[in-house]
Amino acid sequence: MSRDSRMFLMLLTALLPSAIGRADDPDAIKFFESKVRPVLVARCLKCHGPTQQKGQLRLDSREAVLKGGESGEVVISGKPAESLLIEAINRTGLEMPPDAPLKENEIAALTEWVRRGLPWPTDNGKSRVLTPGGKGVTAADKQYWAFQPIKDPAVPEIKSEFSNFKFQIRNPIDHFIATKLSADGFTPAPEADRRTLIRRLTFDLTGLPPTPAEIAEFESDSRNDAYERLVNRLLDSPAYGERWARHWLDLVRYAESDGYRKDDYRPHAWRYRDYVIRSFQSDKPFDRFVQEQIAGDEIDPDNPDALAATGYLRLSLYEYNQRDARTQWNEILNDITDVTGDVFLGVGMGCARCHDHKFDPVLQKDYFRLRAFFAGILPQDAQPLATKSEIEAHQAKLAEWKAKTTDIRAKLAELEKPHFAKLKASAIFKFPAEIQAILKTDDVGKLAPLERQLYDLAYRQVQYEHDQIGAKLKDDAKKKWEELRAELKKFDDLKPAPLPIGYAVADVGPIAPPTVIPGDKSETDIAPGLLSVLDDSPAKISPTPNAPQSTGRRTALARWLTAPDNPLTARVMVNRIWQYHFGKGLVATSSDFGRLGESPSHPELLDWLASRFIGKSEVAGRKSEQSESVPNSFAPWSFKSLHRIIVTSATYRQSATNPNAEQQQLKDPTNRWLWRANIRRLDAEQIRDSMLLVAGKLEAKSGGPSVPASKPRRSIFTEQRRNSPDALLDVFDSADGFSSTPERNVTTTPTQALLMINSKDSLAHAAEFARRVKAEAGNERDAQISVAYRLAFGREPSDAERAAAVEFLNQQAARNAASASSTLTDFCQVLLNSNEFLYVD
Repeated sequence: MSRDSRMFLMLLTALLPSAIGRADDPDAIKFFESKVRPVLVARCLKCHGPTQQKGQLRLDSREAVLKGGESGEVVISGKPAESLLIEAINRTGLEMPPDAPLKENEIAALTEWVRRGLPWPTDNGKSRVLTPGGKGVTAADKQYWAFQPIKDPAVPEIKSEFSNFKFQIRNPIDHFIATKLSADGFTPAPEADRRTLIRRLTFDLTGLPPTPAEIAEFESDSRNDAYERLVNRLLDSPAYGERWARHWLDLVRYAESDGYRKDDYRPHAWRYRDYVIRSFQSDKPFDRFVQEQIAGDEIDPDNPDALAATGYLRLSLYEYNQRDARTQWNEILNDITDVTGDVFLGVGMGCARCHDHKFDPVLQKDYFRLRAFFAGILPQDAQPLATKSEIEAHQAKLAEWKAKTTDIRAKLAELEKPHFAKLKASAIFKFPAEIQAILKTDDVGKLAPLERQLYDLAYRQVQYEHDQIGAKLKDDAKKKWEELRAELKKFDDLKPAPLPIGYAVADVGPIAPPTVIPGDKSETDIAPGLLSVLDDSPAKISPTPNAPQSTGRRTALARWLTAPDNPLTARVMVNRIWQYHFGKGLVATSSDFGRLGESPSHPELLDWLASRFIGKSEVAGRKSEQSESVPNSFAPWSFKSLHRIIVTSATYRQSATNPNAEQQQLKDPTNRWLWRANIRRLDAEQIRDSMLLVAGKLEAKSGGPSVPASKPRRSIFTEQRRNSPDALLDVFDSADGFSSTPERNVTTTPTQALLMINSKDSLAHAAEFARRVKAEAGNERDAQISVAYRLAFGREPSDAERAAAVEFLNQQAARNAASASSTLTDFCQVLLNSNEFLYVD
């Protein structure tokens, strides 16, 4: 075959839409079920479904979509720009749906669906959207591995053949891994050298590179427990909490703006971020961590930390200009339900929103049973993060200020009243009649629970008009308003400092609005409940004595999620921690433990770790000629205990180079059996933070309001705007805040290289790095090369590297005769762009 023919074949294969839209691709199916099917059901099938086909067009199967209607083809698979359907939903010719346009995220989902080649869970693409319910749960479903109780398997015995292994078995994890390796004819890699170990461990636990001094200290530490001491020091470092909070924030789709077109900034979102950092840093037990996020306001309402934790329930997107408050409220509850299923249960609940799950025993009623736990929530946009006594003291002082300013505030209110009345009427008029009636109520306390939720959601848009009233006033009214505001300001010394506030939730009252499955003509209220495959009875809801105005539903959910007999939560979290250390989880699909996901590579090890994580059993240390004793205690639900046993294992400490790699790569190309360490590229935040650290500019300050990415703070403290991400973080695959991100993509694109070489920030980092090198090494070129290598890579250059560096510097000096600093900057930029800087092995 000629070279041109081979190139053509490769190009043709890459472009085939059928490869994009494969029906057995789990990610594609999940995307369809959670993003596309709900839009088709809600907005398209009334006119283009089984009962009515306007324009002879049906959209309830892939086959029907591709067939088109009286206008011909409506979709060109893989080509949204050429598809009539995408043109119509963008309303650039035809306008569909005719009643009201789709929202931006719905248009984006359908466009992406067409681009992917219309993936559809099949019966050869003929399965209908409106799948009948009543699938039920079978005995086989109940026997599926993920729904079985967590076992406490025995640690495999040391075998004689392990004596040939190149690593020293150090704790029970190695027994499980070595047993599998030996059974399949693999041998593990030897232990990595100390420089590699400290670099790997420091990046994993803190997200930052070790300093040259830290490397030198560890390499020279001859104590038997030098490595364990290093682990403990890193776990105690403030950088640990900042690093591991970032993983959690990926999962819960943390962002500091609304999304959609307006993408308003959320100035208090950082309170939740700081709560997560404090929780990881203090090693808050994971069961408490979960409970506070789901129901902190019910469980511990006088604890500011617990109130800040409920910011988890406030991370959904919000469309400011959405007048259909009922639909938007449903979408918010759906989003919370979807993410809770993904994050805590590893189950794709979103795939059961419109029908029983195609592959897993997750029924449509299960989706709404889970959603019912959240039915009563009422968002709080200015929740004081203070104790009851602090709030009372603040209110007492505020009362003094109010007493002194009664007349002025009354005059301001009187001045604003007629103007705001007009603005309010204009704002309310934009809503549907149902919402208008709710917004016009004279007594919010008399609204039904759902009406109160819709009132609060819609009234944000009305309140916005009031907040802008100063800009709306004119002439004498404007002048008088400014005078009164100035007079009021004179009393600022009496006004207490504002209490810290955050985005949180409460319940709308002790009785929640009903939860109804869409399309259910009986409108049966679905009671909160668990997955039917685990327990099909309604959840046991008890009153919450600390919060009598709450339903108690979320407390019941929080306690079930963290119950020791829940087979999912602990397994899912242990697997995530393993993934973050090794690059892949024991279950490779870390947010999908169902049949669309992968089975665990080491199921006994997963259960052994999970059973210790929930406090079922202690870590049994085994001794042999090759093993050391391991800690004989494991604090229940402790992340740090889990980290400690993982990173002290010989499995984790392996080199990335295995003498038998050539043969073993053929049998296990993805290294699922862990016969070597995986080489991994730094993630986006690690790249940015490492450049700042090496340049000597990274500020150590932790917490507080987020700052622009131009500031030299750690990336976790920079503004996380959904529609305006930092260019460097975005191009290196940071989480986007739109959906849960269980695992970062690792792409390689020309844009990355161009940004690292040409961007203003990258050039600034290189210049600061060069200034630091010169300050520490002086003007002597050989010393500069040594210092630069130590700072960037934690080692001295080899003779060949030193010679190449000298040659490069000479060439650059000839080009930059007038600027020695530019020459050194160019050299430093080369180091920052090198694989050794950007990868960890």
